[in-house]
Amino acid sequence: MRIALTLAAMAVCLCGVFPFLSLAAERPAIVELEVHPPRMELAHVRDARRVIVSGKTADGTRYDLSAEAKLAPAGDGDLIRIDGDGFVVPLKVGETALEVSAAGRTVRLPVVVRDVSEKPVSFVDEVQPILGKVGCNAGTCHGSQQGQGGFQLSLRGYDAEFDYRALVDDVAGRRFNRSRPEQSLMLLKPTQGVPHEGGFLFDEESRAYAVIRQWIAEGCRYESVPRPESIGVHPEQPVLASPGDVQQLLVIAHYPDGATRDVTREAVFDTTSFEVATVDQSGLMRAVRRGQAGALVRYEGHYAVAQATIIGAREGFVWKDQPEANFIDEHVHSKLQRTKILPSETCTDAEFLRRIHLDLTGNPPTAADVRAFLVDERDSQSKRLAKIDELLDGPGYVDYWSLKWSDLLLANRRLMSEKGMWAFRNWIRNALATNRPYDEFVRELLIANGSTWENPAANYFRTAEKPNEVMANMTQVFLGTRFQCNECHDHPFERWTQTQYYELAAFFGDVGRKDGAEKGEQIIYTLAKPQTVAHVGTGQRAAPKFPFEVPGHAVDPDASALRPQLAAWLVAPENPYFARSLVNRYWSYFLGKGIIEPVDDLRANNPPTNPELLDALTADFVEYEFDLKRLVRLIVTSQAYQRSVETNEWNADDADHFSHALPRRLGAEQLFDAIMLATGAPPNIPGVPADFRAVHLPDAQVQLAFLDMFGRPPRETPCECERTSDVSLKQTLTMINGPTVSNAIIHPQGLVARLARENASPERIVEEVYLAALCRMPTDDESARNVAYIGEVGDAQEAAQDLLWALINSPAFLFNR
Repeated sequence: MRIALTLAAMAVCLCGVFPFLSLAAERPAIVELEVHPPRMELAHVRDARRVIVSGKTADGTRYDLSAEAKLAPAGDGDLIRIDGDGFVVPLKVGETALEVSAAGRTVRLPVVVRDVSEKPVSFVDEVQPILGKVGCNAGTCHGSQQGQGGFQLSLRGYDAEFDYRALVDDVAGRRFNRSRPEQSLMLLKPTQGVPHEGGFLFDEESRAYAVIRQWIAEGCRYESVPRPESIGVHPEQPVLASPGDVQQLLVIAHYPDGATRDVTREAVFDTTSFEVATVDQSGLMRAVRRGQAGALVRYEGHYAVAQATIIGAREGFVWKDQPEANFIDEHVHSKLQRTKILPSETCTDAEFLRRIHLDLTGNPPTAADVRAFLVDERDSQSKRLAKIDELLDGPGYVDYWSLKWSDLLLANRRLMSEKGMWAFRNWIRNALATNRPYDEFVRELLIANGSTWENPAANYFRTAEKPNEVMANMTQVFLGTRFQCNECHDHPFERWTQTQYYELAAFFGDVGRKDGAEKGEQIIYTLAKPQTVAHVGTGQRAAPKFPFEVPGHAVDPDASALRPQLAAWLVAPENPYFARSLVNRYWSYFLGKGIIEPVDDLRANNPPTNPELLDALTADFVEYEFDLKRLVRLIVTSQAYQRSVETNEWNADDADHFSHALPRRLGAEQLFDAIMLATGAPPNIPGVPADFRAVHLPDAQVQLAFLDMFGRPPRETPCECERTSDVSLKQTLTMINGPTVSNAIIHPQGLVARLARENASPERIVEEVYLAALCRMPTDDESARNVAYIGEVGDAQEAAQDLLWALINSPAFLFNR
């Protein structure tokens, strides 16, 4: 009895430490069975297919029952059989059905067998995927840049012909024994028949062994076969109720002729967060704890993601209907409802005013702005909409967003001369002031020729001189991809290859540069004969080629210029990355986090947290002709943007679904300007006019140590990571005891000095300081305590300085909330 109790206690302890060891919560009664696919067609003798079985409860919750389901051929069962791992295998041509039973219920799945004639094993479709499945062509094995043990394969099998030649022709073909296939090194090594540094990979009874053995026996043939054009995973967005629940995934390859193939056994699986959910190489996903994790699926150079949500314990949750301003809220609320998260309340008018001013203009509102907004008798929604339009049409919007785009486009006098930098900055400002469509803005940059002073957009080609560097900057900013990761080798996390890197860089081989008539001026022109962009791996000239197809855009190698072709392809509405990367980047500026994060690292194995939202924003941006102001207005008018930072019991642990506002530390320029505006002190930035604020500064060459300490980017790369929001002890000490804050507070032209000259009452001092620093009125309690403090100090000016210092050092000032 004591042993039983001890074991039970140990089980409880282990489940507390490792929640995936615990059993899933008791499952409610299943009222309906669902199977996928709803109909099955088997095209040839090795066309085995899997069935996903789901049970639906009365409240609509789905549970994966694939592991416990019983599959049996209907009738006499001579047309199909069920193999050991649950796949349906054809035996004879004809039509039949599969009986699927689980949770006391049974459904029938129609099955058609089209052909069972033998066909040779395909190296491309069958052998090479096995090599990828067991890891032979991984970057840590033979797929590395130098290979392993003198044997190299293409990384993740992107080059089937190269791999075939490496296997069959290398070392005089000694890896194969066609008369006795089982004596081939290709089978002896993975089964440990002979020593193998890669270890044991599969046994003689496995399907992998049987397929490779048959291929060797058939003569190790290579046949050109159609490659899949995409893969799909089912279910795309599984929802698992509790830790311990499982979901079997199904992977289907789609071919150009419309054919499909179940490649679940050949696909390679991984997870974006093993702390939330694991996935094994059979495609079985297991919930570990509440959260969101993606199951990453790879097959023959194609990628797919099943974004899983684990609900966890949410007893007592009841969804409450929420106000919706536009389609953004529909998609956000749909995801919140599915994941049982209740959003926060709408922020107050004062919170909104400070937030929208900082996000649209970079500066907080003045005390006069706050007073006027708070006493405005219009309903909250009306005056918020009016304020948004006012700020979007004002000069502050142009100032602040010119700063952000100057960061991304590397406006820097060190690279483009002082005059060129000012011309480039003013070109950016004009584009924002006139709300030039984003596609036109980018196109003009990429095709720019002429004097860098007369045609400022041409300065873009002074930020980098080598074609591959220009290309890497372009892809990171305008496609949201880090193409530089495949300069020396194939991309470790994506489908991009080293060859594609140089093919894309070749488009900038036609950029010519020469000195202009004046010092510092440069002329950008199109070379009659583009310079050679050599592939570092092969040493051969790389011909310009797009890394992926966009309908209606093909490279014309005989055209007089390459960049116009690249620009047309890049900004095409059908380009799957161009608009998508921009809306994701802009979303992160307002919500504190991208729908895909990092925002300049879009890839198949970095899925969006809300794909429907990202798709809808992208489609709207394209439909309205790349209108940036419309995109901004759409985001900031949404309820998702206007939520409070205060959380509730249902969303306190949410960091991915935009159920509440995320506090964002003010950027370097924002913080400096906010200090000067709150204290009323003039900026006095060295080397610029007296009325210049930090957001007006053209580049980082204007020396101001405060800005560099708080993360101003040097504009050397277009990565968003250049601008940092990290918190350090040095920053804290600077705010508490540094000259920037203290000199501003005691400045004779500042707020405190003015209030002292006016002999303001303690009540007015507290009100003015709160309005200036926090952009809101003090509460009754705050007012009473601070009025009392002024009385205790006895010196109103000194007490006011203390209060202003305390508020400037508070999180409410340092963060945009």
